[in-house]
Amino acid sequence: MVNLETIKQAQKRIEGVVVKTPLASAPYLSELTNANIFLKKENLQITGAFKIRGAYNKIASLSDNERAKGVIAASAGNHAQGVALSASRFGIKAVIVMPESTPLTKVNGVKHYGAEVVLHGSNYDEAYGYAKEYAQKNDLTFVHPFEDEAVIAGQGTVGLEILDMCDKLDAVIVPIGGGGLIAGIATAVKALSPETKVIGVSASGAPAFKNSYELKTAVDTTKVRTIADGIAVRDTSKITLDYALQYVDEVLSVDDEEIASAILYLLEKQKLVVEGAGAVGVAALLHDKVKDIKDKNVAVVLSGGNMDVTLLSVIIEKGLIKSHRKMNLTVTLIDKPGSLMRFTEILRDLNANIVHIAYDRTSVSLDYGDANVTVHVETKGKEHQDEIYAALKSEGYIR
Repeated sequence: MVNLETIKQAQKRIEGVVVKTPLASAPYLSELTNANIFLKKENLQITGAFKIRGAYNKIASLSDNERAKGVIAASAGNHAQGVALSASRFGIKAVIVMPESTPLTKVNGVKHYGAEVVLHGSNYDEAYGYAKEYAQKNDLTFVHPFEDEAVIAGQGTVGLEILDMCDKLDAVIVPIGGGGLIAGIATAVKALSPETKVIGVSASGAPAFKNSYELKTAVDTTKVRTIADGIAVRDTSKITLDYALQYVDEVLSVDDEEIASAILYLLEKQKLVVEGAGAVGVAALLHDKVKDIKDKNVAVVLSGGNMDVTLLSVIIEKGLIKSHRKMNLTVTLIDKPGSLMRFTEILRDLNANIVHIAYDRTSVSLDYGDANVTVHVETKGKEHQDEIYAALKSEGYIR
């Protein structure tokens, strides 16, 4: 069983390897929620996520014979890097099975620590099944990302650090995927501060754990779809669910739109790059999912920062459009000299900065002699955009 003592033992094992990440006040978020919000920045961990804690504790707990065989894990990124780095510290072989769709940056991140990468399957569950077979055939020690007591104890060290840094903690908000992180944190928190609420947050596109928590029995889902790939777990672990049912007070969920807004918020207001899985707690706060926290001390675990930059660029672009800082316009012009100049002069006079322009005269929907012009412009808010629309309408560019 994972308990306070095993978590404290894990803390001793990982000392000197794992970074004791900051617990910092979040003034903007505190003002918005009327609470005292603190961010536990596991996105600043040595591998960019909390997973190194459990992985290192697990490998450190193995016998010499088990370590000598080498280790294997299945992961889409964060656990993979945690296992790879931990194995390199012990000088042992590590094989990581990753889905074929894993971004190149994450694959290279694992290889950087000396692990062998095997790409297999279209998702985590297929990679996991193959890794289990591979482990058996090649006599490797399997390191599970969450369904393992040594791993859970390692993740629980996050809870010890939070309590050590915050004198009076009223609530802690923790992301939920497979449940290893919240199982460890909840065990530690409830042992040392029973009155502190432990609140889990999952992605609505990966509802298995939340459904299981509410039904009080492990149920699985047929598919997952969320930008929070770090918590996109299809099946529920009975082991981690049992800890949640015993120690977790509430489980909430947020959708991809809410997660994306939290990622952008953290980037702009906190100057932090946080991946989707790490941002779900902040998403729950931003969208008023967490109740009864006025004037209370609340810690939010930012579980990781290994964000795919391609996805981040899409989130930023959509966020700018939603917040009226960017707009896309398509107008039809007569295809003759001066037409485009007049159109852009209107935008210039209104201080709208053109960042992209495309000119199409061959679309079959156009009359001969016409051209479609699409522009992306930077704007200064909704009023500015309304002013632009009004000017273009008065000049006959839009109806």
